[in-house]
Amino acid sequence: MTVDSVTSSPLGPPATEKDAKALQFIEETTKNTDLVQERVLGEILSRNAETEYLKRFSLDGATDRNSFKSKVPVVTYEDLQPEIQRIANGDRSPILSSHPISEFLTSSGTSAGERKLMPTIHEELDRRTLLYSLLQPVMNLYVPDLDKGKGLYFLFIKAETKTPGGLVARPVLTSYYKSEHFKTRPIDPYNVLTSPNEAILCPDSFQSMYTQMVCGLVMRQQVLRVGAVFASGLLRAIRFLQLNWQQLAIDICNGTLNPKIIDPSLRETMSGILKPDPELADFITKECCEENWEGIITRVWPNTKYLDVIVTGAMAQYIPLLEYYSNGLPMACTMYASSECYFGLNLKPMCKPSEVSYTIMPNMAYFEFIPHDPSAPPLSRHSPPRLVDLADLEVGKEYELVITTYAGLCRYRVGDVLEVTGYHNAAPQFRFVRRKNVLLSIDSDKTDEAELQKAIDNASVLLREFNTTVVEYTSYADTKTIPGHYVIYLELLVKDPANNSPNHEVLDKCCLAMEESLNSVYRQGRVADSSIGPLEIRVVKNGTFEELMDYAISRGASINQYKAPRCVNFSPIMELLDSRVVSVHFSPSAPQWTPEQRS
Repeated sequence: MTVDSVTSSPLGPPATEKDAKALQFIEETTKNTDLVQERVLGEILSRNAETEYLKRFSLDGATDRNSFKSKVPVVTYEDLQPEIQRIANGDRSPILSSHPISEFLTSSGTSAGERKLMPTIHEELDRRTLLYSLLQPVMNLYVPDLDKGKGLYFLFIKAETKTPGGLVARPVLTSYYKSEHFKTRPIDPYNVLTSPNEAILCPDSFQSMYTQMVCGLVMRQQVLRVGAVFASGLLRAIRFLQLNWQQLAIDICNGTLNPKIIDPSLRETMSGILKPDPELADFITKECCEENWEGIITRVWPNTKYLDVIVTGAMAQYIPLLEYYSNGLPMACTMYASSECYFGLNLKPMCKPSEVSYTIMPNMAYFEFIPHDPSAPPLSRHSPPRLVDLADLEVGKEYELVITTYAGLCRYRVGDVLEVTGYHNAAPQFRFVRRKNVLLSIDSDKTDEAELQKAIDNASVLLREFNTTVVEYTSYADTKTIPGHYVIYLELLVKDPANNSPNHEVLDKCCLAMEESLNSVYRQGRVADSSIGPLEIRVVKNGTFEELMDYAISRGASINQYKAPRCVNFSPIMELLDSRVVSVHFSPSAPQWTPEQRS
């Protein structure tokens, strides 16, 4: 029921007074994008004027854009590493920020191969919480009556580490979930979770997942939405149910908790939730013992209205599998964020995954953009990039994101490439295109993540005829052969292996379909220059990529933020993948190429 006493927002009629205020904030902030950005930069430069970093550039207290842009350089993580290392080692002087660095937020370590330490300050939690507070009011515009049930969200923390100087280092989501902002969040009838805090905050991933699944099953009729941070996390939960449903059914039948759950506070909390329910246990057994798991989400949680998961960028790979498990439920991508900064939200969260655009909220940080031209030569120190302000971007153009944050990152290249799809008021809206510089290369060819995904999509068309889906994939450039060639590792879900399975010839054709999708430089290398060998597909056993994830987590990756690497070259990972190969396939012929093709 909408609020009659409040004027309807341009976004739509708010569900509550609280929602009305949130929607009004979005409207006011996005209408005044440039003014808000000017204020944000002024605040950052004013408060950090006496930091060692900014004093280097002789701003002399100036807080205007022109002084900032003309004197402060654009930097990468590597440029800031000496300062970050000093802070990590215990230097408490105002190096990057005038406010004390409260902790380090770690990148997931899967996009560019190493975990990065992002300094943050305590008040950044307020900004993150503010952005979170805008998500539900927007969702309520599109999905009614979410206050009539609960959300089954699989959320996890990662055991944190400490730097030599004693500062905590942990993923951004762990920081948020362990904060008082999350633990003592006000009760919101539109955002009630099935998982108690004790389950989310348990550092043991098995105990956490198990008890969250128990809660989701016990409350299955109340569940109105199912989610995780990334699509891969939700698929991991489905896989967990596949592997553990028998023990889960026993626990639910008897009202007793698996003895592997040893966390005392978790056991105490679950004692108030888990009661004997033989009827539910029989239902779980009946549904899960079937070989066919198509639609399992809607079978087990029949009132689910949508999935709340990120399926943009590299996560787009998981869309077919999520559709299979959910009977095609809508997938809501609600926000765009990173360890460095929370950026913005999707104002049309129920749109198709291919149409997702995020509106950057201009109050979160100061944003600049490098026009992205793939054909341009790489920038050097002596030819600094031309940066464009948030309010001055062109629809249809691609840009690389650069941020200046309250925590002290100045003109920092995040590495995300975004395409401007339109505007909401004066705030641009973006489609996430790719992470910059995630490439395969043998010779002069350069294949990025978006091209690789397109090639996988084209191969998937052939596999669909055999009721087969790509579960997961990764790749590497094999330069041990002469000439070198691309190797693609595929894990497949064959839905009817007895009667309709892709044969060797079909998988060979998938190799060629992928090559036909790649850019003309690659195809020229294959056809005219013979500098690249035939593309190879190695099909791996089911569960291989879950093993890969377990390995990454054992080395410090976050279960929440984990994304399967799209390119690999780390020997232990290669050995794991190669030990699970069940069949090998090569392109049966060269792809098409003519000198006129430049795409």
